[in-house]
Amino acid sequence: MTSARGTSGASDEALLNAFLGGERFLVTGPPCWNALGLGSTAMFAVTLVYNTRRSGEFQLGGRRFLLRRVYFPEQPTAEWFIVDLLQHHDMAGVGLSVLREGLVATLRSGRWNRMRLRKMAETYGTKATLALVDEALLETEASAA
Repeated sequence: MTSARGTSGASDEALLNAFLGGERFLVTGPPCWNALGLGSTAMFAVTLVYNTRRSGEFQLGGRRFLLRRVYFPEQPTAEWFIVDLLQHHDMAGVGLSVLREGLVATLRSGRWNRMRLRKMAETYGTKATLALVDEALLETEASAA
């Protein structure tokens, strides 16, 4: 691959695809979480990757990847990334109270699909995550009508 600075290595996607033998994977973490606007401003020195095959930290093409075997949807939605952030708030360095406040505010503005958010929390979240989502949905129910 060639860039303005000369030859560059393979893309993250190509490296991961080769390393995981074509198994599906999902790059997640701070870039996805911060974009939600719920209060997370995390940065990682490694790229967080969910997959169904490997766990651990690996150096590929001179880059660091933290691989986790995590259940994730075929086509992740923004609502799934909300659940992902709530599940990994400690990794993002943000408290659940801050995230809850951000979730309530964005739900009030109509930013998320409420039914999809509930379904993602039910399918991919812990009982605690589902309870937090249910509380936020209940609190914002009047503004959704």
